[in-house]
Amino acid sequence: MTDKTLSSTGFDDYAEGYDEALAKGLSVSGEDKEYFARGRVLWLSECLRQLSTKPQSVMDFGCGTGSASQLFLNVIGAEFVLGIDSSQKLLDIARQTCGSERSAFVSIDEYRPSGTADLVFCNGVFHHIPLRSRAAVVGYIYRSLRPGGIFALWENNPWNPGTRYVMRRIPFDHDAITLTHAETRRLLLDGGFEVLRTDFMFIFPKVLRWFRWMEPHFSRLPIGAQYQVLARKPASKWTAL
Repeated sequence: MTDKTLSSTGFDDYAEGYDEALAKGLSVSGEDKEYFARGRVLWLSECLRQLSTKPQSVMDFGCGTGSASQLFLNVIGAEFVLGIDSSQKLLDIARQTCGSERSAFVSIDEYRPSGTADLVFCNGVFHHIPLRSRAAVVGYIYRSLRPGGIFALWENNPWNPGTRYVMRRIPFDHDAITLTHAETRRLLLDGGFEVLRTDFMFIFPKVLRWFRWMEPHFSRLPIGAQYQVLARKPASKWTAL
C-alpha cells in the first residue's frame, strides 16, 4: 500500500459544519472541543516532561481545522507545527484561521515522510481509517518520526458508554469502527513502535467537575472517555520490540 492510498475520506462533506456537528455531540458532557483539546495537550505535556523530552517539531496527523496548533506551540513549546489531513476543505480552513510562519497545513498527498518530526500527535483519527489501511497509516507515521521520536495516539474509549453516546450524535462518527486500548497498543507494536504507557482521561462531565482533581489518579483504569497510547520510535533497530 502506498502513501497515496491513505488519502480518501468523506470529511470534505462535513467541512463547513464540522465544528457545529462536533459541538452538538460534545454538548452532553457540558464542555466544548477546546476543553478536551487543551486537556489532551496538557496531559501529553506532563508525559513529555516525565520523559525529559521537549519536541521542537510537531506533526498533527488528522489536524482537521488546525485548532490545536496553538496548543502545541504554547503548551508543548514546539517551534513548528505541521498539520496533515486528507480533507482539502478542512485544510483550507486551517490555513485561513491558524496558518503562520510557525505552522503549515498540507495534505497527505503533498507530504512525504522524512523521518524528522520529534512528535506526532493524532486524535480521534484511527476509528475513521478502514481496518485494512491502519497498518499502512502507522507505517506512514513511523517514517515521519526521527529515531527516538514520540507518537501520541489519542482514541475514543469504546468501553465508556458516554463516549458511545456522543459518537452516535456526531454525523461523521456514524461509520466509525472504534479501537480498544489493547488493539491500539498491538497496532503500534506491530508497526515497530515501543509502547511507553497508556492513560485514560475525561471521566467526569461538567456537572461533576468538582471530582476532576481525582482523574489523574484513575488514569490507568479503562474508564475515561478517551485514552492516550504513548509510543516511541526506537533510536535504532536494536532497541525495537
